[in-house]
Amino acid sequence: MRVIGFWLTLLLASGCGADALAAGAYDLVLAGGRVLDPESGLDARRDVGVSEGRIAAIDAGPLEGRQRVDVPGLVVVPGFIDLHAHGQDSHSNGLQVRDGVTTGLDLELGAYPVAAFYRARQGQAPINYGVTVGHIPARIKLKHGVDAVHPLTTPRLTGGLRGVMLRLVGRVWQPRGYALEPASTEEIARLRELLAAGLDDGGLGIGVGLDYTPGATPEETRMVFTLAAARRAPVVVHMRGVAGPDDMSAIEELLGHVEATGAALHICHITSSGQRRTAAYLARIEQARARGLDVTTEAYPYTAASTQIESSFFDEGWQTRLGLTYSDLQWPATGERLTPETFATYRKRGGFVIIQGVVPAETARAALAHPLVMIASDGLPMLDGGEHPRGAGTYARMLGRYVREERALPLMEAVRKMALLPAQRLEGIAPAMRNKGRLRVGADADIVVFDPDRVIDRATFEDSWQPSQGIVHVLVGGTFVVRDSAFIDDVFPGREIRAPLAPQG
Repeated sequence: MRVIGFWLTLLLASGCGADALAAGAYDLVLAGGRVLDPESGLDARRDVGVSEGRIAAIDAGPLEGRQRVDVPGLVVVPGFIDLHAHGQDSHSNGLQVRDGVTTGLDLELGAYPVAAFYRARQGQAPINYGVTVGHIPARIKLKHGVDAVHPLTTPRLTGGLRGVMLRLVGRVWQPRGYALEPASTEEIARLRELLAAGLDDGGLGIGVGLDYTPGATPEETRMVFTLAAARRAPVVVHMRGVAGPDDMSAIEELLGHVEATGAALHICHITSSGQRRTAAYLARIEQARARGLDVTTEAYPYTAASTQIESSFFDEGWQTRLGLTYSDLQWPATGERLTPETFATYRKRGGFVIIQGVVPAETARAALAHPLVMIASDGLPMLDGGEHPRGAGTYARMLGRYVREERALPLMEAVRKMALLPAQRLEGIAPAMRNKGRLRVGADADIVVFDPDRVIDRATFEDSWQPSQGIVHVLVGGTFVVRDSAFIDDVFPGREIRAPLAPQG
């Protein structure tokens, strides 16, 4: 009877006599806030009623509930959806949720085996979670026979994958065969089986890092796109690095695969990959979409990038390929700019390095305001300190710096980029996303309440663990995970975001 009553509540609250509902009909009421819904365009003072983890009413009010939280002067929006969150661990999630993130997905790196990733996170996550099947961890399985699962966080649990992923060459750790070795025809067929198994296990597409697997041939990459097209799954790609401001070969490679196979493509961090080519890259994406190709992209609101110094990204020739030199690199633990000598020392040690000045400020600002660009953090696991601050401050930075201070884009447009567009990108493969990224009756109660005058990022390159300010309340599935700006420990309402599983037997 409770289920029937809940859906009756939804029916009435949607306009059929909501004022006649008995007092206490809702589990929770967020009262008197400015409610923004990027799907309908609603921007008005409303009460929001929540019951059984879903939005049960949005009304001029007053609504009554068993719990009432007054939010006048605050903005109520759908929870932010981060499509590119490498921090698939509880500590990183704690910083993300204080930045307004209610769903954090690693679509670039992904995982293999996919089922093992979901099992490990079940009941352990304050926010919703999910992954693609990852080309990199599948290649690790292919070349080395090891289940890496989620390579950036699994080593913390298994005692380390360093000996599998890296080898000592002279005095420098370098990636092993999974990154550098081409795959034979037989291996490509086996790799296809591994990736297909990950899709069968609910992977949200196929994640590919071309800059980190230089051994992958065009034939192998074409196989990935062909498989994705056959399974109606997106390919999420970190494109290859290229040299020179006019070199368009990286994006043309990807669009060529889309044209040939019909696969859906999502391009990661268009600004840090595109750098001074970003405007030209976005123009090519617009042209592709005008021809009916399914191509989307994302960016994070910082001009500096970050990646592992021991990865293939920094193999010989990186200066020419990236248009950078040693002094453009910063070691987070000390803040020092690198020299040839310190670069060699830290490459042997391994760890993340900050790449300064990759994206011109005007390029970043224009891309963040571009109507096709979603916001995604590319946040690293926040486990050691000194990580790039994007893992803790991306969304508050958008709201505070780019909306309030610089007026680069309207508030509603920013919310659309941070909530609705990411949900729509995955609706075709993950039905759960149809009820996220919106504030409407029947949608999941993943909700962020923030102070528009105070919201701002506080994480820095020197202190990356400072949580954002001005994020007052966050609910995941109707459960508070942030209340009165304080993170609530030992509450794990996060649920898996997963494609339908393949039938068994």
